[in-house]
Amino acid sequence: MHVRVTNAVLIDRPRSEVAAFATDPSRAREWYSDIRDVRWNRQPVAVGSRLAFVAAFLGREADYIYEVTEIVPDERFAMSRAEGPFPVETVYSWEDTSGGGTRMTMQSSGYPSGLALLVVPFLRSAMRRSGRRDLRRLKMLLET
Repeated sequence: MHVRVTNAVLIDRPRSEVAAFATDPSRAREWYSDIRDVRWNRQPVAVGSRLAFVAAFLGREADYIYEVTEIVPDERFAMSRAEGPFPVETVYSWEDTSGGGTRMTMQSSGYPSGLALLVVPFLRSAMRRSGRRDLRRLKMLLET
């Protein structure tokens, strides 16, 4: 079963500024509410960089290692995680708005397996809520 969750937000800041902030691992804890810590092996972040996140999700703390798979500056950033019962790819994309701001879209998709299959509706809902909350937080940080 495929799970795909897409959230978007309009941010009244230039696309280059939004993309730079969103893809900087040192800023992840500021706008991702579930991230407790982040480490990465290559500065600056590049395709092949591995980002190790310590996150709390669904009441549990876990380590997640993502690998950056694509970077198109100021347009698209993709990373994926292959381990665990729910391998997932997360893609950020940015578009200019007519008013000079940015529309940021965050899409997470993957194929749960094992016991994760039993909680797909709950998982999808939790991912949607979390993504909305995080994008609202990013908007607030960048616009104030």
